[in-house]
Amino acid sequence: MQQTVLIIDDEPDIRELLDITITRMGLQTIAVGNVRDAIHALQSDASISLCLTDIKLPDGSGLEIVRHIQASSRCPAVAVLTAYGSTEIAVDALKAGAFDFINKPVSVAQLRSLVKTALKLTGRETAVDGSNNTRLLGETSCIVKLREQIIKLSRSQAPVYISGESGSGKEVVARLIHANGPRSDAPFVPVNCGAIPSELVESEFFGHAKGSFTGAYDHKEGLFEAANGGTLFLDEVADLPLNMQVKLLRAIQEKAIRRIGSNQEIPVDVRILSATHRDLAKAVAAEHFRSDLFYRINVIEVPVPSLRDRSTDIPLLAKFMLDKIGREWDITPPSMSDDALSTLCKYAFPGNVRELENIIERAATLCENNTITAKDLSLPSISTTATSGANSTNALSEISHMEAAKGDMETYLANIEMKIITDALEVNRWNKTESAKMLGVTFRQFRYKLKKYKLDD
Repeated sequence: MQQTVLIIDDEPDIRELLDITITRMGLQTIAVGNVRDAIHALQSDASISLCLTDIKLPDGSGLEIVRHIQASSRCPAVAVLTAYGSTEIAVDALKAGAFDFINKPVSVAQLRSLVKTALKLTGRETAVDGSNNTRLLGETSCIVKLREQIIKLSRSQAPVYISGESGSGKEVVARLIHANGPRSDAPFVPVNCGAIPSELVESEFFGHAKGSFTGAYDHKEGLFEAANGGTLFLDEVADLPLNMQVKLLRAIQEKAIRRIGSNQEIPVDVRILSATHRDLAKAVAAEHFRSDLFYRINVIEVPVPSLRDRSTDIPLLAKFMLDKIGREWDITPPSMSDDALSTLCKYAFPGNVRELENIIERAATLCENNTITAKDLSLPSISTTATSGANSTNALSEISHMEAAKGDMETYLANIEMKIITDALEVNRWNKTESAKMLGVTFRQFRYKLKKYKLDD
């Protein structure tokens, strides 16, 4: 069956422009001018795969069409056309279930891109499999709900704000939204906004023209261009400087960027996903984050649960991690004693799943007789566990903030471990067998560390 696009707009000139453009793409079209005729077409024509609707119509709103489609058993993608100044209404449409929106006057290039992306959803079966991904592995209700949200959000182009503590798996969620959506064949470009020096942020995002500043020896494309057609993931978005927030907002709204030193606008088709471990609403209240950008990227919020909120998943996660270590180290996976498992389940995990992974890996390296005991876990004092009610919750909050203030603890510890390994190799003239003996680990474990830190060349 040939796919059909339903065009809904009360302006004949725009209907004609949309009709001609879409017909030239080899698609059938139905063009109507009001809500009543649109709903009739949706009910009578099963070949409709996409609707393009104006927001303001003579007998109602395009939102009515979005809601009608969402309530029906057959759900073609629906995108809204918005005039200048009606972006807030377009955001409401995205929340109601619209696939995307496009600003008037309509650019032919943007229209073609939107139609191609939307039609990729037709007949697409989406299911998030957590079995191969640690941070989405689990059977608790909050994880099941999160997987369901990812399925729904992957069928939209709405900006998504992913909230959650450090180490809970926010980037994993972003990658799965991208991988299960119509942009899965295009790039997924993650960027840690807090890791870019403030003087280089604009150049990193938008690129620069040759000679635009000292050191600009050639043209450079920015992250928006690199992600064109795909997804740009803004991790730790709260760390963006205020002056950059203004420029980011404009790029998102206009769907176009301008390289530093250039007057030429470059259209970009990018889905924005963002995340931070901070409370973004509080950052807005403190005037550290622009409210207009907050409402633009926070169309839909997805909270990622902490490991404390799904502690019954810990045994399943631990087994998964041990099996993974067995495969990567080419050894029989270590087992975990009952007291070790019990101790893990009582621990609060301020670093969430990432911390659990580090603890399991360290214990697997240090354990004897291929069995991990509670002693091998080397966990902090019981005072940091989630067993003392509200007081422990406050303590955990303080620990999380301390962890964030001190920077990336995981990277800090990894650098220490890498230096110890490098020093051992230097002492033993890069004899790997002797170096492993010096550090008291098996050769297989040592080989794994060399591979992890890219020291095996």
